[in-house]
Amino acid sequence: MCDTRGTKLLQLVLLSPPCRHGGEAIDRADAPPPPPDAAAEKDEGSQGLHLPEDIRWERLDKARFFVLGAGLFSAVSAALYPAVVLKTRLQVAPAAAAPGAAALPPSALAAATAILRREGPLAFYRGFATSLAGTVPARALYMGALEATRSAVGPAALSLGAPEPAASAAAGAAAGLAAAVAAQVVWTPVDVISQRLMVQGNPCLASHYRGGLDAFRKIVASDGLRGLYRGFGMSILTYAPSNAVWWATYSLSQRIIWSGIGCYLCEYGVGVQQIDLGDGDSSLQPGCKTVMAVQGVSAAMAGGASALVTMPLDTIKTRMQVMDGDGEPITVGRTVRRLIKEGGWAACYRGLGPRWASMSLSATTMITTYEFLKRLSDKGQ
Repeated sequence: MCDTRGTKLLQLVLLSPPCRHGGEAIDRADAPPPPPDAAAEKDEGSQGLHLPEDIRWERLDKARFFVLGAGLFSAVSAALYPAVVLKTRLQVAPAAAAPGAAALPPSALAAATAILRREGPLAFYRGFATSLAGTVPARALYMGALEATRSAVGPAALSLGAPEPAASAAAGAAAGLAAAVAAQVVWTPVDVISQRLMVQGNPCLASHYRGGLDAFRKIVASDGLRGLYRGFGMSILTYAPSNAVWWATYSLSQRIIWSGIGCYLCEYGVGVQQIDLGDGDSSLQPGCKTVMAVQGVSAAMAGGASALVTMPLDTIKTRMQVMDGDGEPITVGRTVRRLIKEGGWAACYRGLGPRWASMSLSATTMITTYEFLKRLSDKGQ
């Protein structure tokens, strides 16, 4: 399962931009001058590093893609869920606890220790069943919109004369934007319910729920269906730019990394394998481990950049979805003023450590999982 045939070298959770159907090549002519003793070797100046062909939307077995994707991404979500719970608890932690209650410590490690000591390990999986139930339809919408948009925007940008790096970044940004908007239709109600369950132990929250269905009934009874979409606008404002930044950064990071190491891989034959093209011609293709390493580093860079840029928006969104309004309407302005009053502008970055770690780890894991999923779903395999 570790061959690189059909593996995209640029991707999303999970992407390489929609490239030419042949593998992209990094010509050895761009490499620095070889050592003097390399002059005695046979002339291989025309040999280049060919990145594996991208598996495009039309080549995927859609049923296999969505069914296997639901299982794989559910497993990844389960592994990363505790970091999401910790981030959420930190974002809604009060500046000072009510009399007789202990405030959540500001340090992520101290907060995790306090939750574990007071509430036990299961506290890190509160709301997971609700979150998992929404993962399947949300991921299906996300992946469908992502791949369809990338396959349409990339070739269109190239046909308009845009250079391939720009077309790749534009396709990634547009695909991430479309995917985020599509997924939030399902994910916002799930987010509202699961986050209410996550923060059950927070001393500043009066509401208590016995489970996802109980939370659903109480939210609808109190606020109507609009209550399930509380913070929907902020969710779009958070996840749409977050996904756009992620995919654009991921695409550019891969290109930068490959352009930096490609010539050396060709020159010294490290992490590559020779492919016979027939008629005495051959080319070099990155090995599976090399591909995964580049994808992982690019995904971590993209996840870190996205977390940093959109952290204030995520904090505001979370507080709108979770905090009580004390009889007043929940608005962006009132939420921001309350947040700044509690801890200044730095309060907008509460939970940055867990969110940065979660997004970076999630991005790295999701990308490798997603590439593996696309290979499994390739009609040609």
